[in-house]
Amino acid sequence: MIIAITGGSGFVGMLLVKKHLDKGHQVRILSRKALPNNNGYSAFIGDLTNPKVDLSNFLESVDILYHCAGEVINETLMKDLHVNGTKRLITQANGNVKLWVQLSSVGAYGKCRSGVVTEESIEQPKGVYETSKTISDNLVKDSEIPYTILRPSNIFGEGMPNQSLYRMFSMIKQGLFFFIGKKGATLNYIHVDDVVNALINCGESRNSIGEVFNISQSITIEKMINSTMEELNIERNFLRFPEWLIRSIVFVFRAAPKFPLKTSRIDALTGKCIYNSKKIQKLLGFEFKTSLEESFKLFIKEK
Repeated sequence: MIIAITGGSGFVGMLLVKKHLDKGHQVRILSRKALPNNNGYSAFIGDLTNPKVDLSNFLESVDILYHCAGEVINETLMKDLHVNGTKRLITQANGNVKLWVQLSSVGAYGKCRSGVVTEESIEQPKGVYETSKTISDNLVKDSEIPYTILRPSNIFGEGMPNQSLYRMFSMIKQGLFFFIGKKGATLNYIHVDDVVNALINCGESRNSIGEVFNISQSITIEKMINSTMEELNIERNFLRFPEWLIRSIVFVFRAAPKFPLKTSRIDALTGKCIYNSKKIQKLLGFEFKTSLEESFKLFIKEK
């Protein structure tokens, strides 16, 4: 089986490459810079933001194309990569790729403060990253290539680019953490192992064709903090402050350089939203590796 992966040198892509190589598949990686060819895969140089990019060799006779390339930091590059890059990829993949598996984001549904989000929820993305990724999804849906779209929540694991979880663990260890607002706020995360296994499930099952799947696990912030302290072998009693007070402080100091809290972070620590993953479990038989609580404990132990 021939597997092609954009973003194969990234956080999710590297693990996806490894798992397909372990299956004995022929793996191709598209990269903007030269990569060694001595790790079992074939590396192809190509920049999806280049209007003249030639992907013919990379896409020839591909069984599964995983589109994992993404820009999460530089907003000025997001539209060109996620939208224009996807257009170029579709144009050259048409007739060469049997199945397209798209790595997307639950950000396609916009900000959720409470309730349950399913695949039937309305797409109303906010922000450059979320909007450009959602446009990319819809370009794939409108193409003639059989597709599957996977939308994870916050992905964590060794080597993750997002540092917010590391900062939270550090604050807990230093005794600087505090709760915001009422009890029962919900955090939504998914371990990178589960994301990669879900991507492979999408590629291997015909039941996935033409479908969109959300994948996420949820935990209350109190349970997450307690499990973290248990793994770190520490015991602390953290204060709890009213949400209105913290939001007021953040508003006053919003322009201060390196101020540790932002409105988006308060939203994340006070929301009660859940991203439902029942569809991928029912339709593809997907199973999570372990509970989110246990995943956090293992992550802390390994880091």
